[in-house]
Amino acid sequence: MGNNNNGKKYNEDFKKMIANLYNYGSSARDLSSEYGVSEVTIYAWVKRFSPIKTEDGSTVTADEIAKMKKQMLRLQEENEILKKAMAIFAKK
Repeated sequence: MGNNNNGKKYNEDFKKMIANLYNYGSSARDLSSEYGVSEVTIYAWVKRFSPIKTEDGSTVTADEIAKMKKQMLRLQEENEILKKAMAIFAKK
């Protein structure tokens, strides 16, 4: 089940699978030799997809945090646009 795609992108499911295997005890070195992915890349995927426990006991990944930040910025921008539009219509 090697995925020796040098220079090609790996799909999200593959990345998550490698991160999960690492979290369940496989070493980065073993995963690197078995799947043809560099250890540095594996550590980056582990950092991106490993769960982080929050204060309320739930978990979230770094990838999910990045997506939430992006969505928050988009919503803030939309709110600013709506505030400006409201001010324009209030004058009429």
